[in-house]
Amino acid sequence: MKTVIKNIKKNFPYILYSTKSKLKSEVAGSYLNSLWWVINPLAMMLIYMFVVIIVFKSGEPNFPIFVFIGLTLWDFFNRTISSSSKLIKSNRNIINKVYIPKYILLIINTFVILFKFLISLAIIFVFMILFKVTFSFKILYFLPIFIVLYLLTFGISLIIMHLGVYNTDVHNVINIVLKCVFYFSGIFYNICTKVPQPFNKLLLLFNPIATLINESRNVLINNVTPNLLLLFNWLIVSIIINIIGFKLIKKYENSYSKVI
Repeated sequence: MKTVIKNIKKNFPYILYSTKSKLKSEVAGSYLNSLWWVINPLAMMLIYMFVVIIVFKSGEPNFPIFVFIGLTLWDFFNRTISSSSKLIKSNRNIINKVYIPKYILLIINTFVILFKFLISLAIIFVFMILFKVTFSFKILYFLPIFIVLYLLTFGISLIIMHLGVYNTDVHNVINIVLKCVFYFSGIFYNICTKVPQPFNKLLLLFNPIATLINESRNVLINNVTPNLLLLFNWLIVSIIINIIGFKLIKKYENSYSKVI
């Protein structure tokens, strides 16, 4: 891990430069430019609100915030993992010209998505003010929740990034799996109240995304202390997954250029 940290420090200026370049290229030639980073999540929130409230006649207190928290965390997880399977092949020009630790490419990718995540997070706080949600110190628990989310997402993405080099079917399989996970993560419904026991407890115990979304809503909307033991368990799992991912990349990265 010392080598990983050393390489990240060494390549950090490149990480920042590449992140800025990718963000600028996404909105180049657009009339609305960076406004799309605000419009897109808001539009998705309105769609899910319409489906749940109007079609299914259901909902939760402070439902716009409830949905937006779920969408924001899910979007970070989904975008990072779904794009990781093709990350090395899409950067073959860089890989074939200069040596760069391959996890640096993933860090850049997560930074681009993290920037959009922070915009959505700011929108959440604006909605909390508009809906007069009570703020308390427990909102600070959101930071460790996000750290677990980031580490878990990064570790899984490392492994998928490696597998995607050797098998193009990985991308399609991952997209199918992510669609299934989406519906079992409580993005637009409350797992605790809408899913019967004991299945709701099992979902929260074995689906980390469902857990992190539920705990985020607890600290941001309900001013409830999160389940710290459960968060700690997923932190340990995330660290283990990252170790496995970094070892895979280190062992095989010299052969990636031959495959792609």
